[in-house]
Order: sequence, then structure tokens, then C-alpha cells
Amino acid sequence: MKWIKRLCSFLILVIVILTGVLCVKGYMDYREALNEKSVEEMAAEIESIENYTTIDELPQTYIDAVLAVEDKRFYSHPGLDPIATCRALVNDIRAGAYVEGGSTITQQLAKNQYFTQEKKIVRKVAEMFMAFKIESVLDKDKIFELYVNSIFFGNGYYCVADASMGYFGKNPSEMNFDECTLLAGIPNAPTNYNPAASPELARKRQTQVIEKMKKAGYLEETSGKE
Repeated sequence: MKWIKRLCSFLILVIVILTGVLCVKGYMDYREALNEKSVEEMAAEIESIENYTTIDELPQTYIDAVLAVEDKRFYSHPGLDPIATCRALVNDIRAGAYVEGGSTITQQLAKNQYFTQEKKIVRKVAEMFMAFKIESVLDKDKIFELYVNSIFFGNGYYCVADASMGYFGKNPSEMNFDECTLLAGIPNAPTNYNPAASPELARKRQTQVIEKMKKAGYLEETSGKE
């Protein structure tokens, strides 16, 4: 029994050391990225794009749809959602592969603006540090605004206004329920879910978006497309 206890103690020590190393390396990568571009500079860079859309110009249905599919606790967490992270970890373990990231909208903004798309633990740690930094500098509405103005919507569209105009011929403020829920589902897999490339897959994804909106409490169970 003593050797079992020693082995457990050794394994715990190894885990603690590895965690410490990952945190230090992740923090160093975060600091390096932040030194190259501050949060304020990052925000100004996105705000300077043509067709930048403020959150006040977005339909509430679109905002709700994005929150439902990307980060339903966005307005209550500090940049990291422990519940989503733990759920993603369990699903990854079950699948035996990296199948779910559990990233918040803030983490996605951090990843897209500061880091590579590599699925590495150190990068995830750096991303978490950056998410906390972003949350300490910007308010939630601004973070959401920057996110939808800098993500890929497929078909060469990299902001919500370009996507809305490109797919529907409308400004974002003019989108109806159908268009809002369709557009909100695209960024998860823009190459596959954009309606220009695959209308059928886009509609299937839209159905998932609407179901998530119902589960999150944004829609009544009897609600449908308008």
C-alpha cells in the first residue's frame, strides 16, 4: 500500500510541476503578444475597418442567437467559463480527441487577434490570460462588437456587415429572424455552413441555432421563423 501512496504522490507532484510550467510558458506567450499589440490597439484596429457595425445597429435576435451558440454565459463570466471548459474537457476525453474547445467569445477574440489557430495547451493558457486582460480593459458590449466585426463568415466575408450585405443584400440592422439565425450559425464552420457554399448545411445549422436559443431561454418552445 505504501508504494501506491508514493506513486500517487509522485503523480500529483508531476501534474503540479507540469501545470506550473504550462502556466509560466502560457503567461510568457501572453506577455509577448500583448507587448506587440495592446488591447486598445487591437480594438482600434478592428474599429477602423470599413462597414464596422456597432452593437446598437445589430438586431437583438442576432445578438441572442450568437450568444446561444457561442457563449450563453458571456455577460456573467470574467472571460473564462469554467462550466463550458469542464464540459468540453469531458467531451474531449470521451471522444479521445480535441473535438470541443469550450472557448468564450472573449477567448475567441483573443485567439483570433493575438495567437495562431493551433490546438496546443500552451496556446490555450496564453489565450486565457489574454481573455482576462481584454475583460479588464473593455466592457462586454464592446467585446461582443469587436468579435462580430472580426470573425470569418465564409465566402470572403470577415465582418457581420459584409456577410449581411453579401448573403442578404441588407445592412445588419435590417436582418429578419430567418437571416439573423442563419448568419449566427455560420462562424462555427464558415466553409461548410455558409449558404453560398451549401444551402442545405446552412439550414441544418440554422435549426441547431434555433434549438440552442430555445434552450438558453431566448425563444419560446413554440417559436418559429418569422
